[in-house]
Amino acid sequence: MLKTSLHQILQNLGLTDLPPWATFLLSISNVVLILALAWLARGLVGRLVRAAHSRLIARQETADDRRRMETLERVTQYILTVVVATITVMLVLSEFGISIAPILATAGVAGLAVGFGAQSLVKDYFTGFVMLIENQIRVGDAVEVAGKSGLVEELTLRYVRLRDDDGAVHFVPNGSIATVTNRSRLFAYAVVEFELAHGQNLDQVVQVMGEVAQVLQSDAAYQGKILQDLDLLGVERLTSNGVVIRARIKTVALEQSGVRREYLRRLQAAFTSAGIALAAPATTTVAGR
Repeated sequence: MLKTSLHQILQNLGLTDLPPWATFLLSISNVVLILALAWLARGLVGRLVRAAHSRLIARQETADDRRRMETLERVTQYILTVVVATITVMLVLSEFGISIAPILATAGVAGLAVGFGAQSLVKDYFTGFVMLIENQIRVGDAVEVAGKSGLVEELTLRYVRLRDDDGAVHFVPNGSIATVTNRSRLFAYAVVEFELAHGQNLDQVVQVMGEVAQVLQSDAAYQGKILQDLDLLGVERLTSNGVVIRARIKTVALEQSGVRREYLRRLQAAFTSAGIALAAPATTTVAGR
């Protein structure tokens, strides 16, 4: 330790017997030196992590990979900060003559006891670590976890913070996440489904749907959002009111909702112009007494 090394230097200089106040000042100076070195180490580590992060970000080809790098950078900064702080505390204690071995032994026993009493907390951290390693969730993703859905605003080893369409914020512990539904991976589908009235010309319906999709895809506002032509899945089912038609458009991730709404808006106008009728909603008549 620093204190032992300085004592050896002083002994070599012939200063063997130091008064208590001098020993105390020596310990204080060592503590200040340790704290200064810890501050420098934390700054250096932070700069190295940010430099590595910038290099890795520059090599990523997709927005998904860049979001993953940003999430890993934040978690790495947090872990390294904890490591530096732990080492600093241990060195400071040793400078004041406090043995670290009993503290570590006590911490091990206490950690075991706390582990039994806080299994859910341990599960949260373990699940969060696995999700980061497996790249299941990143900040900015649209996900559904533990019955909650929204955009990921923050991802830590402890929880996932989501903001839904209404603006409500949900804090979901990682340990409660059994299944992750991620709608932000490379592409998505804008799925449309509607019910036609009986007696409609299905060939005409298919033609109109394809024409509307082509016009939408050629629109400058949607060219970069639509990845493929309309995929007409066909007749989904028959009902007492009509025929259910289902189709989908492949889009960039997170753009499916906007594309779907615009396509349905244009499709409704095209159906009206072509005289194609949708099925009327079923009504229930209750006889009076």
